[in-house]
Amino acid sequence: MNTDISQQLQEQIQRADKEATPLRIVGGNSKAFYGCTSQLKDAETLSLAEHQGVLSYEPTELVITARAGTPLHVIEKLLADNGQMLPFEPPAYADSATIGGTIACNFSGPRRAYTGAARDFLLGCKLINGRGEILSFGGEVMKNVAGYDVSRLMAGAMGTLGVLLEVSLKVLPVPEMESTQLFQCSSIEALDKLHAWSQTPLPISASSFHQSILRVRLSGADKAVHAAMQTIGGENQADAEHYWQQLKEQQLDFFTDAQPLWRISLASDADIPELTENNCLFEWGGALRWLKSDSDNQSFGDNIQQTAAKFDGHASLFRADDKTSGHQSSRFQPLTPGLLRIHKNLKQAFDPDNILNPGRLYADI
Repeated sequence: MNTDISQQLQEQIQRADKEATPLRIVGGNSKAFYGCTSQLKDAETLSLAEHQGVLSYEPTELVITARAGTPLHVIEKLLADNGQMLPFEPPAYADSATIGGTIACNFSGPRRAYTGAARDFLLGCKLINGRGEILSFGGEVMKNVAGYDVSRLMAGAMGTLGVLLEVSLKVLPVPEMESTQLFQCSSIEALDKLHAWSQTPLPISASSFHQSILRVRLSGADKAVHAAMQTIGGENQADAEHYWQQLKEQQLDFFTDAQPLWRISLASDADIPELTENNCLFEWGGALRWLKSDSDNQSFGDNIQQTAAKFDGHASLFRADDKTSGHQSSRFQPLTPGLLRIHKNLKQAFDPDNILNPGRLYADI
């Protein structure tokens, strides 16, 4: 059945390319809020919802290969049954989330800063480019990639370079033990602690700071976690697993109102007056800051992105209603002329007629 679906997808893309019809790529539609969709309102839908199934999984090899439309929760359940996990701890945001959409957005959760991003665990992929050609890159082992790893270009491309059909991912064993320690402190004190701990071999796997509370998750062997608990101190959080799940899925009170939400990535020691503990939630050792703002004008967004750029970081309007997003020239950090040229060259190589998710990342791509 899935062979027929692959052929149907290929034929739809070939027809769209011939007729210059833009395509809106949809898996579980759990991430429809992300990116710019203004150019896709009248686009034809290309659905991968039925393109499901785990193609290969051998726990001893720590590799899983699945079709892009496979629900994320199906993969996580299979891995959990074998004592394994996706190391980048991806958020789903809805039960319909797929593994293809997760990789296309390069979404990673609280563990990302300590184990790596989704991109780092993508070993290979199969895709259909804008001409309707099926291409394969990478494979199922870490050492089989010679030259540039094209498969990792697809992580974060949001379907603008190709329609993912299959992905191969490296997985890891679930930690033997986890513990979360709490600390009551200011943001300055929290960052000082995280910076000091980052220079030691502590088994930290997640961190967050909000409303004067620093949380640090420790993961690893039982003895290593207990030793780390003694080293850093703090109060143990009883419902820690529930907390990190809510943080990952943005179900904490901080995320639940209708204010525009900015995702800002920059050096953890960057001192920016606009990004304080009063309006931000810190993750990833302070390198990721979620900012809520009731400002819906373009000048506010431009200022945030310009400020982030001064610190060699980047800012994205992660969530906003249609009214707010309409005020923004770009939901993503504007590219420098050199990077924009590279992006356009890649788009020309993979999707020369610009039919795959046009404008989802940037207006000209």
